[in-house]
Amino acid sequence: MRKGVLCILLLFLLTACDSTKTPAETQQEAETQFFAMNTRLSFTAYGEGAETAVSDAEEHIIHLETLWSVTDEESEIYALNHSHGEPVTVSPETAELISYAVKMAEQTNGALDPTIYPVLYEWGFTTGAHRVPSDEELSDKLACVGYGQIELNERTARLPEGVQIDLGAVAKGYAGDLITAQMKEQGIRSALLNLGGNIQVIGAKPDGSLWRVGLRDPFTQGSFGVLEVSDCAVVTSGGYQKNFTDEAGIIYHHILDPATGKPANNGLASVTVISNEGRMCDALSTALFVMGTDRASSYWRESGSFEMVLVDENGLIYVTEGIEHHFSLTTEYASAEVTIIRKQQSERTQ
Repeated sequence: MRKGVLCILLLFLLTACDSTKTPAETQQEAETQFFAMNTRLSFTAYGEGAETAVSDAEEHIIHLETLWSVTDEESEIYALNHSHGEPVTVSPETAELISYAVKMAEQTNGALDPTIYPVLYEWGFTTGAHRVPSDEELSDKLACVGYGQIELNERTARLPEGVQIDLGAVAKGYAGDLITAQMKEQGIRSALLNLGGNIQVIGAKPDGSLWRVGLRDPFTQGSFGVLEVSDCAVVTSGGYQKNFTDEAGIIYHHILDPATGKPANNGLASVTVISNEGRMCDALSTALFVMGTDRASSYWRESGSFEMVLVDENGLIYVTEGIEHHFSLTTEYASAEVTIIRKQQSERTQ
């Protein structure tokens, strides 16, 4: 249940206290850091009730992990994956997560497929025992892949024998949405949630300025650009996040193409998606990586419900027009080539 190590660097989580801040905004800040969903999470909230909000959020995340882990024998997903074709009753949260994963699989024509788990397992990406499966082994596992085999009737789910799911491509995003809604109900108007690189922010910073989120260069440890955002989610997927190198020196990353069972090889190095829904960002950052630049651009033009930043294997950067004025290059990358993806045409800028 993970996309990998931290994929987004936060350039500025907090700024020095501004004279425009009220005493309450300055003093009532609460933060929690903990490990869950196989990654490090940190939540920071501001305002009255912040301490309770971050504590409740941590408790909620830990509960969700007990439902969705593919390796925890007590989880609902584990029970479903080992049900031998028998129906399994799941919680409302799990039913909604499965439903959304299937919806996004349909909308992306299978570029995202939650039933890819058996193939991921063969590669060792879920166990750490990395290996390169043979074509025969992949063919055997791919026979069990296909989101259309998932049956869901309200809270009753069923998988045919041999079919298994991993909801890691949407779980952290959905969890972020649930936590965001919970905090807003508790009266929180400014918060930053970092779910292992999945960033979700509530409102703006306490001083009213936009949050500044740095985007990691997929080829180095630095940041190539900065997004200024408020009240949204920012999620990045990249081949650099989790991979291994075989004896021949070939690098294999964890974002698999469901059509081949092999690491996606469509020319992209990283994909960042920006939307008001974390679950959408999570799902699309994976699916668009599988699609490649041209198909991802076409999907964006047809959908129009999100924005994105793409970096290809040659280091070229593509930014959709909706965030053109909220994106800037860092000083180190000031001369990088940027293409603005527009609804009608693309335009290169420097």
